[in-house]
Amino acid sequence: MFVENLLAEKDGQIWSITPDATVYEALVLMDQKDIGALLVMQGNKLIGILSERDYARKIIIKGKSSKETLVKEVMTTEVCYVDKKKRMDECLAIMSDKRIRHLPVMENNQLIGLISIGDVVKSIISEQEIVIDDLYNYINGVYYSPH
Repeated sequence: MFVENLLAEKDGQIWSITPDATVYEALVLMDQKDIGALLVMQGNKLIGILSERDYARKIIIKGKSSKETLVKEVMTTEVCYVDKKKRMDECLAIMSDKRIRHLPVMENNQLIGLISIGDVVKSIISEQEIVIDDLYNYINGVYYSPH
């Protein structure tokens, strides 16, 4: 399965915030939408990502106030992203290597979607279940070739 297939199955909603919003505003939006990260957008340009991990490590632990700190002060600016032709196993490898849970999807320098580690793992498990079922049926003589 490719990223474009996964995006076609999702609702297409991309949640974002501006860099001048407060971290508190970002947290409220994440809570309302039940998500773990927000893309930080300056107009149509992706300039960062703010995750629960950023909040925990850059606000809570450092004793800062989420109501006074701006998103741009704590967002992750080095955003890894993929294009829609990337395979799910490649996305999982990137996420594991970079220790990230969200990957924006870009096409022609434009944001077209966002996938999470949950999306990727669910997709890979689904593919593996199909392979396992096919192998089981083949071994048990239930598999029929179209030829």
